[in-house]
Amino acid sequence: MTMPTITETYGLIGHPLGHSFSQKYFTDKFLREGIDAEYLNFDIEDILDLQFVLRDNLYLAGFNVTIPYKREIIPFLDHIDPLAKEIGAVNTVKVSQKDGKTVLTGFNTDILGFMDSLRPHLKTCHTNALILGTGGASKAVAAALKKLGINHTFVSRNPAPGQLGYDTLTEDVMSRNKVIVNCTPLGTFPANDTFPALPYRFITDRHLCFDLVYNPPLTKFLEKSAEQGAEIVNGAEMLRIQADEAWKIWRNDMKKQP
Repeated sequence: MTMPTITETYGLIGHPLGHSFSQKYFTDKFLREGIDAEYLNFDIEDILDLQFVLRDNLYLAGFNVTIPYKREIIPFLDHIDPLAKEIGAVNTVKVSQKDGKTVLTGFNTDILGFMDSLRPHLKTCHTNALILGTGGASKAVAAALKKLGINHTFVSRNPAPGQLGYDTLTEDVMSRNKVIVNCTPLGTFPANDTFPALPYRFITDRHLCFDLVYNPPLTKFLEKSAEQGAEIVNGAEMLRIQADEAWKIWRNDMKKQP
């Protein structure tokens, strides 16, 4: 099989990136569809190193953004989609050239990815949700839950006003919130044995537990929730949906935002 000539570069910025499937997903897509492009991992230890990624990759046409830079990337953008601006997090950047200058435009495809992967599992009892973590991914999840008509409360190790700490998750709180979404990196490969410090004994078969982590497919959070009878969903489908939406953005074939 003849390999296509590379004329465009795409990639992922974040740190660390050993857990990510994005490079394989897009590489397989490019090979399967005969697209003359490559997808690279840009593991940068400081967001300021973005300048070197842009300098050293002349054919860079777009990149995804993951932990811990979904919020930190915003000051480096020339433009930002209104929805991404509203939630304060960006996971997709389109790179273009105008008058000899590199122009960066930020979007958030996590919202649609989460909505479309969660919606088929929702039941009438799923009216309130706990969001574990307060990073960039949690902002997209909160926006998606709002659009789905589901109330949400953030849970943090260092709760701000209006948020809950893990030590305040009583049986009553767990009973009222039958959707639990893990937006922390706990459980991500290679730290497979880590998990959020929930009172799992209060999880029931009426709970829906969603983990944005997809590597490994069954995290400790999902495993412990399933042991209590909960329905569990990992982040693999969300990854696929948000990646496909990013591709549409890079190719100017955007789906209307939710």
